[in-house]
Amino acid sequence: MTRFRLSALPALSPLTYSALLTLTLALLYNGPLWQLILDQSYPSDLKRWGFTLAFFSFIYAVLQLFMGTLSWRQIIKPLAIFLILSSSSISYLMQSYGIVIDKGMVQNLFQTDVAEAGELLSSGLILHFLLTGLAPALVFTLIPIKKVTPVRMLALQSANLFACLALIGLNAGLLYKDYSSLFRNHREVRNLAVPSNFLYYGGRYLAGAYDPEDRTFEVLGSDARHISSPLLQVGTTPKSDLMVVVVGETARADHFSLNGYSRDTNPELEQRNVISFTQVESCGTATAVSLPCMFSFLGRDRFDDSKALFQSNVLDVMSSAKIDALWRDNNSGCKGVCERIPSEEPKQFVTAADCKGDECFDQAMLNNLDQFLASGNGPKILLLHQKGSHGPAYYKRVPDSFQRYTPVCESSELQTCSADDIVNAYDNTILYTDHFLASVIDYLKTKQANYNTAMLYMSDHGESLGENNVYLHGMPWLLAPDAQKHVPMVFWSSEGFRSSRGIDQTCLQNLKDKAVSQDNLPHSLLGLMQVSTSVYQPELDLFASCRQSESQLALQPVSADQAG
Repeated sequence: MTRFRLSALPALSPLTYSALLTLTLALLYNGPLWQLILDQSYPSDLKRWGFTLAFFSFIYAVLQLFMGTLSWRQIIKPLAIFLILSSSSISYLMQSYGIVIDKGMVQNLFQTDVAEAGELLSSGLILHFLLTGLAPALVFTLIPIKKVTPVRMLALQSANLFACLALIGLNAGLLYKDYSSLFRNHREVRNLAVPSNFLYYGGRYLAGAYDPEDRTFEVLGSDARHISSPLLQVGTTPKSDLMVVVVGETARADHFSLNGYSRDTNPELEQRNVISFTQVESCGTATAVSLPCMFSFLGRDRFDDSKALFQSNVLDVMSSAKIDALWRDNNSGCKGVCERIPSEEPKQFVTAADCKGDECFDQAMLNNLDQFLASGNGPKILLLHQKGSHGPAYYKRVPDSFQRYTPVCESSELQTCSADDIVNAYDNTILYTDHFLASVIDYLKTKQANYNTAMLYMSDHGESLGENNVYLHGMPWLLAPDAQKHVPMVFWSSEGFRSSRGIDQTCLQNLKDKAVSQDNLPHSLLGLMQVSTSVYQPELDLFASCRQSESQLALQPVSADQAG
């Protein structure tokens, strides 16, 4: 029997090796990109295939321009293996879930925990990785690379540079109008091109992730103070304030029956005298962006995750006002939001009864809350970060008793399930969130003898459920469908909470269809928790217009001139 030897494969020069690598990358991992190009409107099939071939030559030339520059014998093979393996994984996610790659998606991937990553691991991914990852990586590992003198190598690289630039220039000169129209109407082209998409956005993410350790932290709201209500009668002993903020996960506003959804997904909240704000827009389309943004004072237009890490958020300001805070997390962490306040992870509050296998349900976050209340007599804010409707394994998020809508998709490979089964599984998570929020309200009702109580729920972002072959979330903001940006927001308050602030419930009800966003959250929380500070902007406080003027004026900080 003839033994296989490395010499059985022809030895290639480093430049030829890089050219073969570029061809493999362009052809094997860019299915969504080529589908987009082929799906454009053309006057004839000849034009369709002609432009597709020209665009392929353009993509090839751009990639080879860089690959050729890096085609030194010592580095091109390790680079090839890295690009093939990473491109295989990325292309599977793009083809299976319809996602596109930008900085936010890369950030989402980097910050995904082991449990979340495990849910994406499927037989489809393994097969895809074996065929398009390990197999070609093995071939490129076995191909011998010739030794080339430095002088000849520089000559070959110069020729490669000239040829690539010429091909790019030829495309631009002959097809300028076609390219201009394509890039103007389909900004996602650069987000679809593998491997340049994850290399570019991965580089941007990593560049922002490693800030200098001595970077100055910007303190906001150092003047913050908690004020007593001016509406209390003289001689009345005021109750302390207790507010629960529930940070939802992946909930869509249009799947809440409170907002008109045809299914009764909110049967318990319907009985709790809540106000559901129907037109709320998220700051981002992924937790890694939306969560820090919704508690930041930067707002969506100015938000930068690196800047937000080095600036006080609304929880810091409330802490300065001597408000006791606790963050309980049943998700993948608070993304820096709770870094300077007490926080608890699941192992600190869950019991065996709260879990099914490795999945612990949101209801566990209500365990032993009285310990937090016993920590002091001042105002308190409790923040509960849900697992909520996190995909793709929606069916795992709810106890068996909440599997009302059946059959459900019981796979992380959503593209293999019917649309109805996916929606059934997702709607069950909304039904369970409804129960969880109702339980929060019921808990707060038991504390009304000693506290003015309120609950505010807002989801971090929405979710795509297969519409237009797009699943999950995390798409670039400008390209994301409304389903990923339109989020639910629900408010409940006790009579004592409203009367102590002069909040008119009917007025709030009339605001429920007003267009608002997560930019309103920090200032609304400051107002609701009676925090007077210079960073408070009443025009962004959703509840300000429904407060009695005397109560609202009390929130304005006292200037130095007024104090003197």
